[in-house]
Amino acid sequence: MGELEMATARGRLVVHTWGDEADDPRYLALISHGYGEHARRYDHVAAALVESGAVVYAPDHHGHGKSEGERALADDIEGAVDDLHLVHETAIAENPGPPVVLVGHSMGGLIAARYGQRYGAELAALVLSGPAVGGNPEIQALAEMDPIPDVPIDPEALSRDPEVGKAYAEDPLVYHGPFRLQTLIGFGTAVEAVAVGGDFGALPTLWIHGEEDPIVPVRYTRPAIENIAGEHFEQIIYPGARHEIFNELNRDEVIADVVAFLRRYV
Repeated sequence: MGELEMATARGRLVVHTWGDEADDPRYLALISHGYGEHARRYDHVAAALVESGAVVYAPDHHGHGKSEGERALADDIEGAVDDLHLVHETAIAENPGPPVVLVGHSMGGLIAARYGQRYGAELAALVLSGPAVGGNPEIQALAEMDPIPDVPIDPEALSRDPEVGKAYAEDPLVYHGPFRLQTLIGFGTAVEAVAVGGDFGALPTLWIHGEEDPIVPVRYTRPAIENIAGEHFEQIIYPGARHEIFNELNRDEVIADVVAFLRRYV
């Protein structure tokens, strides 16, 4: 794997890459990670995509991981979409020819959904994992409180595998503090933008979600997803799974489902 740095309007962006040594990749994959985390938590997902023929590019979003910016300040989702498009352009400049797919999780799924609305014509397929496109009223309610209570993400909400929560809690590149007001406002603005941004048209889209996701509950996501789903839409809801389905007990099944979906379109 490799690492590159990019200058953006918001500062230095660090982008992680996998599969760079491939001479003739079948496709290019972008990964958009979730709130408070970083792209290297998707090493195993990237490895599976590389094995299926991809070269993978995954930025640490502004304010996350190794990229510049105030920690976990996610007040500008449209700016994150702009950053991701720069990564996309770099990927195709370095690997001209193959089709490009996008995989986004949670906040990264919100970013990916807006990306699909703005740049869907440039993608061959889109995968939304537990996307925060419908918001969560319980989290958004924090914005009305003064001061905002210190309620960071509960590691146990991520997966039924206790080792996942333990690794998350001990990861120095993961943000473990409270939500900022600007972030909550930014999330609300992005959810509204998705709601009025139109559907994905002919872009093949797969929505995957944990049935027992307490952070981005299915009941809030479903109507938002159905509003933007285009002509080629598939969904898989995994029984008993929590928020991070790529890190769940059935992670191999989830990743295999994603790879199988992508193979049909690349």
